[in-house]
Amino acid sequence: MGHGSAGLRRLAHEVAKFGAVGALGTVVNFGVSNLLWHLTSLQAVRANVIATVVAIGVNYLGFRYFTYRDRDKSARTKELSLFLAFSAVGLVIENGILYAAIYGFGWDSSLQRNIFKVVGIGLGTLFRFWSYRSWVFKALPAHEAVADAESILEEAEIAEARRPKPKARVS
Repeated sequence: MGHGSAGLRRLAHEVAKFGAVGALGTVVNFGVSNLLWHLTSLQAVRANVIATVVAIGVNYLGFRYFTYRDRDKSARTKELSLFLAFSAVGLVIENGILYAAIYGFGWDSSLQRNIFKVVGIGLGTLFRFWSYRSWVFKALPAHEAVADAESILEEAEIAEARRPKPKARVS
């Protein structure tokens, strides 16, 4: 297999991990929005914005510590700022679609809200996946990744050399 298939496998693995975190965030998003819709008198889009913000927090933790834990961690403030900026765009995409459905078309039943929430989350997710992998959780430059791998191997070799060797037994 060539480099292309290895890269494709890596991307598939990344998409799967992104999807697992995203699925959890989506459950949180739907759970919070539906609770707020049914238990409070908050306006529908406002309640949905709150739910989206809660899900963004859950997603950041999942992406940083699961999906992209091997990525560059040297600029956490910049990373978090970019994450929040791109998440805000995703929030506008998701909630803009819900707003248009409710106020543009009058589609405001519980089922209709959830359908347009799915559409909004879907489009927002496509944008977020592209932006997070391109700008927020950037891969280490190749030379740094190689240096990191070499230092890990070097540490393993040193540890192996220091480990006491079993004594030869004489019968």
